[in-house]
Amino acid sequence: FFSWFVRLRLKMQTARRDYASIPMGDSVPESRKSNVGPICAVLVGMAVGIGMLLTVGTGAAPTQLQVANARATSVAARPQYMAATTTGRAAASATRYSTAPSQGHAAGDAFTGPSSFYEGPTTAPATNTPWAAATAFLAGCAISAFGLVAQRKLQKTGSWTPGPHATEQSDFAMCAIAAHQNVDKAPDVLSRDKEDSTSMRRQFEELCRKMQGEICAAVEECDGEGKFREDAWIREDGGGGISRVMSGGKVWEKAGVNLSVVYGTMPQEALAAATARGAEYTKDLKPGDRVPFFACGLSCVMHPRNPHCPTMHFNYRYFETDGGAWWFGGGTDITPAYLDEEDMKHFHGTYKAACDKHDPEFYAKYKKWADEYFVIQHRKETRGLGGIFFDDLNDRDPETIIKFSEECLKSVVPAYIPIINKNKEKEFSQKEKEWQLMRRGRYVEFNLVYDRGTIFGLKTGGRIESILMSLPETARWEYDHHPEPGSPEAKIMECFQNSREWV
Repeated sequence: FFSWFVRLRLKMQTARRDYASIPMGDSVPESRKSNVGPICAVLVGMAVGIGMLLTVGTGAAPTQLQVANARATSVAARPQYMAATTTGRAAASATRYSTAPSQGHAAGDAFTGPSSFYEGPTTAPATNTPWAAATAFLAGCAISAFGLVAQRKLQKTGSWTPGPHATEQSDFAMCAIAAHQNVDKAPDVLSRDKEDSTSMRRQFEELCRKMQGEICAAVEECDGEGKFREDAWIREDGGGGISRVMSGGKVWEKAGVNLSVVYGTMPQEALAAATARGAEYTKDLKPGDRVPFFACGLSCVMHPRNPHCPTMHFNYRYFETDGGAWWFGGGTDITPAYLDEEDMKHFHGTYKAACDKHDPEFYAKYKKWADEYFVIQHRKETRGLGGIFFDDLNDRDPETIIKFSEECLKSVVPAYIPIINKNKEKEFSQKEKEWQLMRRGRYVEFNLVYDRGTIFGLKTGGRIESILMSLPETARWEYDHHPEPGSPEAKIMECFQNSREWV
């Protein structure tokens, strides 16, 4: 019973209402927290203890006369059974070890067949001892206590089983942001009206909107035919976004550049999962307090048609809590299907130059971080050939860091577009196209399983079309595929499995 009710409890927890429906700043209503499993465990435990106490404590032992009559009936029936047995004494001997009839039958009850050969003692031990009753009652109390412990563990980890539990996703699921509303045209400012025009929140949104326009214009010019479709939305309590997506272009099969401004609240555990300094940021909060936050970011993924043109991704973001914690994050990385070392030197060289303008240690540090972050762990290979990646950056003045983020965003076009212009007219075979689609499959695996941005968006009730914009329109999975030794596919696989320095 307990196991069944716990499974029911977990199912109800999984199917719980969409957290996006909770108004900003509100905590999760206690009425929404189901405790069916642990409560039933307590009730079942109490019922077991009390029931066993009453049953065992009041049960009467069979009398000497009842036992003697039962044995007499058993012995009387024995010759009749042996006469009907074709195997004679051997079969009869085998049946001597069968179990005794249930105690408590009245004299004269008929017992036939092997189960009636009871030759046990003529007396039965009494079972209504105080120790038996006490043991039964304590067993029920133990089950009740286990139910209470399970209830507390469910509330903390989402599981009643012992051991470590992955709580990051459940923490993100408890982040609350308001539902979005589509609009024909985005407002001039997506952040709340009360925000100071000189605040970092406003500055970062302005930067993202400016770079979204510049990057989309450069991509349209390079493609020659494709145009970005723009969708805008707002949220009731402030924030919103602008998605620009190109489909069916001449050069790019799919490309998207998304701007998002989000206000919401999250549990302290979610903040700890989002940044390495989570404990520092929540030290002044009371247990159970939710953390109001602001997030603004510009993200992009571009999937070209030609297998010799690499996929490119970037994301730059600013995060701030109402308690005063803030940090920047971001990065740009490249994912080719075929290796062109000159292209990789150009891409990495462009970002090294951008990093060196702000800190000579940035490129080596953030290149290593990208190599470690963009790993498809279950494949033991990287998604692509890296770039730069940083997070939780707040070790210097925010005005200095936003300039570094701007430098990285301005480096997107000079780092990537020349590579596309060089390769977009190259001929390719069906085999090369299939290999590109297989690498896109790896891209999908990373994004849906490991990517922080995708997971955060899905778990906080974000706009689904914008979140999954990063996925390609077509991908491919082949069973147990291995590139031929010495082939171009094998050459780049070596790079995916062993990171290299390009500059």
